[in-house]
Amino acid sequence: MLNKEQDPYTALEAKTEAQKLSFAPIVFHTARTLRDLGILAVLDNAGEQGLNAEQISQQSDVSEYGVKVLLDMAVSANIVTYNKPNYIIANLGFFLLHDGMTKANMDFTADVCYAAMMHLTEAIVEGKPAGLKELGDWETIYEGLSRLPEQAKQSWFNFDHFYSDRSFPKLLETVFGNKPQKIADIGGNTGKWALQCCNYDQDVNVTIVDLPQQLEMAKINAEKNGFADRINFYPANMLNKEQTLPDNIDTWWMSQFLDCFSPMEILSILKRVKKQLRPGDSIYILELFWDAQKYEAAAYSLNATSLYFTCLANGNSRFYRSDDFLEIIEEAGLAVDERIDNIGLGHTLLKLQAK
Repeated sequence: MLNKEQDPYTALEAKTEAQKLSFAPIVFHTARTLRDLGILAVLDNAGEQGLNAEQISQQSDVSEYGVKVLLDMAVSANIVTYNKPNYIIANLGFFLLHDGMTKANMDFTADVCYAAMMHLTEAIVEGKPAGLKELGDWETIYEGLSRLPEQAKQSWFNFDHFYSDRSFPKLLETVFGNKPQKIADIGGNTGKWALQCCNYDQDVNVTIVDLPQQLEMAKINAEKNGFADRINFYPANMLNKEQTLPDNIDTWWMSQFLDCFSPMEILSILKRVKKQLRPGDSIYILELFWDAQKYEAAAYSLNATSLYFTCLANGNSRFYRSDDFLEIIEEAGLAVDERIDNIGLGHTLLKLQAK
């Protein structure tokens, strides 16, 4: 039975929202086209008075027909307002044009996810990333990151780094408060965290543990930044339950890595890391939990991105609810020594030790 107290819509409002959802892909491309063709920028420069269609056409070099058909949809979507005969940019249009988070999310959706999402039903039924074939012929997207189509690759890394990079100052201060000497960065990707560590502390050594094809990019970046002597590379496929890990590590680091795996796979990885722990060693996990966000938009974005994991990444992972994730940690025989929420744009840092 429907819980009326939890339903935010009346029947009429729900029917209106249903139509918005039905045409949501069209509205998405309208917004993106307005941005990419420079129409939003023209209106932004015009200020509160706005411009008529002919003026916008002249300044954007888009036909008057194109301007009107796009902006009339934008009026319905509250991206712009209309005060006859002028169109005026609204707050929503302003953020579509200027907000870095919105740009990263929109480009990621358009260039990486959009075509693939047509295969979401198939991905759910099969438990496999059925949409990945739109980008390449790999079992998971991680095998093909370095070979993605150029626009998709750029948008993927911009999206990934937009969220992680803003957390670095607080994270470095916290992790290096324990004076680590040898850090293992599991899922180190292009080596951004390893480079940050080497810049922060001239004595630390970092071993990046990742797929061989990912390590190729990390090696190039380490050499380019002059840290080839302090950044080591350990080829590994963490889906292999027999996969070994480097020895003599005092700090284990996993940033937005475990969300790439199913609960059972996370459990397997954590158990293997635990076996490597010596007295005093620590594990740090940086994750985005959708239920630990300050803002509704953040939780919304994370739950949407979880379906990217379903349809494109590997078919069985997601951004987790924190309670579910903590249960896996406990089952692995580990305990949370410290938890810090709301780092950067909503990250949670967990410091773990063996029970």
